[in-house]
Amino acid sequence: MTSGGSDGTVPQHVPALSAADVERIRRWHERAYASLIGRGEQTFDYLGVTLVVPPGVQPITPTSHLLGEAVLTEVREGERVLDMGTGCGVNAILAATRGARVDAVDVNPRAVEAARANAARNGVAELVHVRHSDVFSAARGTFDLIVFDPPFRWFKPRDLTEAAITDEGYRAMTAFFRQARGHLAPGGRMLIFFGTSGDMGHLRQLMAEEGFSCAEVARLRGDRDGVPVEYLTFRVT
Repeated sequence: MTSGGSDGTVPQHVPALSAADVERIRRWHERAYASLIGRGEQTFDYLGVTLVVPPGVQPITPTSHLLGEAVLTEVREGERVLDMGTGCGVNAILAATRGARVDAVDVNPRAVEAARANAARNGVAELVHVRHSDVFSAARGTFDLIVFDPPFRWFKPRDLTEAAITDEGYRAMTAFFRQARGHLAPGGRMLIFFGTSGDMGHLRQLMAEEGFSCAEVARLRGDRDGVPVEYLTFRVT
């Protein structure tokens, strides 16, 4: 999870969506938040790793594999990887299982603790260095690969738990794309996961404004309340 921008301001996000679409996304968001705050500690066996996710930290979801499988395919041994908004540490740990050296960052102290514990649980603590960070504030140096699973919604979070799924005004996502180029090594690339239960057009606009190109590497189509939804992983260069 990430939060905040470099200047501390909160941009006003006006989605290029109909009022009906915005209201529907807000209803989906409220259901997702209610599910999060009602969760106790959970254990997941996922893509060959075991993850314990405490309350207040984003759990594994039915769409997580779209990014996780892309990480396993993309990472090369010896590469330096940054897992932005690491949550329970899942994608950092997957990258480490491929022999990468990983910096994992999150603004939620509970997520930082969970990620450290999960890295140790899966035998990769020496390869995964977890730090508390507001976007890139604690990132050091450049990376061959940056992995980012940003919050889909742009509403103001009520607490750190909700901030795993909403980013007020897309402040953190905007800061991420404005700063990402300075943290990529020559030839570096990014894996970004997003869904149409957020403002997909805005994500594409941010990437285009910063001169990034993207290609889809995974897509899942589904249905929510009778409305088609899509979840995608992009390879961004």
